Amino acid sequence: MAMTTITARVEEEDKAGFDAFCSAVGLNTSAAINMFVKAVLRENRIPFDIAADPFYSAVNQQHLRRSVQQLRAGKGTAHALIEDEDE
Repeated sequence: MAMTTITARVEEEDKAGFDAFCSAVGLNTSAAINMFVKAVLRENRIPFDIAADPFYSAVNQQHLRRSVQQLRAGKGTAHALIEDEDE
């Protein structure tokens, strides 16, 4: 089967990390990307969950802005740091 090239732009440090991971598991970058493409075609979906980080939701951002306003207005309460014994 004829081969073609896919070009994708990624952050330099992400590429370096991805290359290092691939090398550590005995793959090269091209083989890993080909595995991803084959999984997408086989499963007819992205082979992992994709979800928005709830931290950036509109509701949470509004809550954070309100909290910051309260702190700036002097309505905050200082608390001692409580260490978790499990850590």
